[in-house]
Amino acid sequence: MLCKAKSLRGYKLNGLDGEIGGVKEFYFDDKHWTVRYLVADTGNWLSERQVLISPHALTAISPEDQNISIKLTKQQIEDSPSLLSDLPVSKQFEDAYYGYYGWPVYSDSPYEWGSYPHLVPISGENLPPSSLDNKWDSHLRSTNAVSGYHIQASDGEVGHVEDFLIDDDLWTIRYLVVDTRNWWPGKRILISPQWIEQVNWDDSRVLVHLTQELIKQAPEYSDETVVTREYEAALHRHYYRQGYWVNEPAAKAMVL
Repeated sequence: MLCKAKSLRGYKLNGLDGEIGGVKEFYFDDKHWTVRYLVADTGNWLSERQVLISPHALTAISPEDQNISIKLTKQQIEDSPSLLSDLPVSKQFEDAYYGYYGWPVYSDSPYEWGSYPHLVPISGENLPPSSLDNKWDSHLRSTNAVSGYHIQASDGEVGHVEDFLIDDDLWTIRYLVVDTRNWWPGKRILISPQWIEQVNWDDSRVLVHLTQELIKQAPEYSDETVVTREYEAALHRHYYRQGYWVNEPAAKAMVL
């Protein structure tokens, strides 16, 4: 299902031996637009460092209880490689982090999840490293920081990023929620990262090869919208794009 990033903020994080904190934000990579870490707010516990949780460790989301289950103990998290607060996530840290947990390092492979094209259940044993040589240089971005970025159509500005819809099966960002009301008496609409032509990270601007009028006439999105496969199909047809699900495992989508 699809979850709004802002709705997940504040969800409790339940480890194997108790609560470890709450969801603060997400870090995603700027190539696949896939969530690499959930950033935990641990309160007074481990307050001197950032606590990052990989999707490999997430087992279930409960919107009714507003919590996320994690298959890690507090001791495992406390003993994991330390990342001081307010520092970028370095390649050295990620190598140590994934090595500590025995998970495949995604940046060593052109695949989205290391040795595999999709996120697969991890049973705890070390997985074989990828034998492919096409490594890519990942840059992690914060969902909090990218919220507010301006959306630039081919013929002018159309709005700003308000939120993200995250697929909680693959932890891919499926859509940016765009608010157009600052530029015309508009609405909120969805734009897929696959339709982004370029992101100017230095001036907080997302460029899409779409016209203002095409975006203006796009299906409306609201907090009450249930993003079914029918809704997604209509959205992709409007933009003359093929659905991402054609080459991926089928998943029934809805919004929390």
